[in-house]
Amino acid sequence: MTPLKKGKFWPYVRPLIWEKAQELFQEDEKRTMGNDFTGNTATRAELREGGYFQEAKSLVLEELWRQKKGRNQAEEDTKPC
Repeated sequence: MTPLKKGKFWPYVRPLIWEKAQELFQEDEKRTMGNDFTGNTATRAELREGGYFQEAKSLVLEELWRQKKGRNQAEEDTKPC
């Protein structure tokens, strides 16, 4: 059995996605519960079932793409012609 290679991208990104999914869940709970909101957290299964994980994944990956695009654009602006 060969050991799995650890990547650099997904081990960094997955925790960001779960954190964002939890934020989205809590924002939704606060919006719908009003004054009864107690700051409950959801399980990973609940985040997946509720669509929070997929939405968070899209948001996080889009933000990372924008950051990279901005960095690449800045690098291109500083390169001599």
